[in-house]
Amino acid sequence: MIIHKGLEDGRWFKFSVAEQLANVGMEIERTIHWKRAGNAEYSRMAFERALELLDFTKADPKNRGPRLKEICRVREVLVDHFVYDNIYQSTDEQWQEYFYSFNYAAALQRGR
Repeated sequence: MIIHKGLEDGRWFKFSVAEQLANVGMEIERTIHWKRAGNAEYSRMAFERALELLDFTKADPKNRGPRLKEICRVREVLVDHFVYDNIYQSTDEQWQEYFYSFNYAAALQRGR
């Protein structure tokens, strides 16, 4: 089931990788917010949206090569952190810092 209607038609591919990952990061922020607020259902839904955006990002032809490897690894470690046993021992704060970089880069691209 596609959550982000309208992005599966290739519109997502028009965004830069920084914009794509900044959008993923916003869903991760929501995931963390709702987890801390004790709303497991909203947290899960935000995480599912983040994974869908990551999957769209993986499918983008401009993200092939080393970039694709990083995107796949990010997905793997996110799932480990939020769903499984966190064997990579990542923290919410590390994820916030990681995605903040893309938010900052996307803002610079927009001239802000």
